[in-house]
Amino acid sequence: MDLQSVKLRFGIIGNSGMLNTALQTAVKVAPTDMNVLIQGESGAGKESFSKVIHQLSSRKHQSFIAVNCGAIPEGTIDSELFGHEKGAFTGASEKRKGYFESVNGGTLFLDEVGELPLGTQARLLRVLENGEFIKVGSSQVQKTDVRIVAATNKDLLQLAQMGKFREDLYYRLATVPIRVPKLSERKEDIYLLFRKFSSDFSETHHRNLIELSPAAQQVLLQYPWPGNIRQLKNITEQICVLENSDWLDADDLIKYLPKVETQLPILLGNGADSKQYEGMSERDIFYKVLVDLRKDVNDLKKVVFGLLEANEGGPNPYSTSDVQHYNYNDSSRMLNSPPRENPNSNHEGHNEDDDFIEAEAYSHEETDNELSLEAKEIELIRLALSRNNGKRKKAAQDLGISERTLYRKIKQYELD
Repeated sequence: MDLQSVKLRFGIIGNSGMLNTALQTAVKVAPTDMNVLIQGESGAGKESFSKVIHQLSSRKHQSFIAVNCGAIPEGTIDSELFGHEKGAFTGASEKRKGYFESVNGGTLFLDEVGELPLGTQARLLRVLENGEFIKVGSSQVQKTDVRIVAATNKDLLQLAQMGKFREDLYYRLATVPIRVPKLSERKEDIYLLFRKFSSDFSETHHRNLIELSPAAQQVLLQYPWPGNIRQLKNITEQICVLENSDWLDADDLIKYLPKVETQLPILLGNGADSKQYEGMSERDIFYKVLVDLRKDVNDLKKVVFGLLEANEGGPNPYSTSDVQHYNYNDSSRMLNSPPRENPNSNHEGHNEDDDFIEAEAYSHEETDNELSLEAKEIELIRLALSRNNGKRKKAAQDLGISERTLYRKIKQYELD
């Protein structure tokens, strides 16, 4: 089947090279039973690719179920996927089939697979390796024949390095990886998509087709579209419903485009160092920045005081590795050069050694009193759990975090 026929059948709009490459891969892998990992930003259309793979496979007459792994609570996700026996846990009043049992012979689409808890990841790995699973509360091994198509908007290998995703599971899922391009990488498709959505919504809301001026088209193409196709579709519908005119200029269109402000610009630049923050929550990034900043400040203090002591002829307690990036000759010249005279200063009763001693004392005091963010987190978690008699759900609410995040922190700090 040629690409144009596939696009028409599944309503895929666009002709960009990256889109065509991803679609070609999906068409080629569809007739096999290989596991597929679809990577791409939220709203880029990953689920459409999973449907292409299922409908063009030999399983097309069997069940297809899409599961959003990030929307299922950690305490119930094993039951959802693998089923449970009656009485397996509080509230399990009857036996229940999981998706792996009910979709036997079909395709299971695991969206946002990076959100799976580590325990569930181990269960999933067993299914992928042996086609076996065990219901919650049971000891009986069951067989299943389910094809897995997974999707994620995160870097799973980066999560694996952080201990949040199993590396062996990643390689099982990514037998064939498919990268769905974000909308800003498909600029030639943006106006095509707008016209398609405009046509659909004009018919739905019984109004004339919206047209854009050349200047408005340029605005449409230059906007970064952080929400990808989903955002473009929503904004097109807003325009069709709220706009009185059928002709939009650049100023008219800009009113509907939210301002995009880059958060944490130092971290989220295009440099290679920004990859270390992928897969981390904004709160975790903030903590890491504070810790790294404090380390940098303390290292700088070591360099300065080490150079001052070396200049005074005293021992330097810091290793040369602390100052390997500094030019000793330049620093020595700077320290030995005569001080600039300040006509407004009063030198009477002033001892330069006092300034050094005071600065050094302040440095040591600040280092001694340095607070550990990790210790503070542990203290807050323990306090919240104590106040709520160990009830994690209420403790998470008090802390202003999700229950899943609290579970992860408890496990991380071994607070069970």
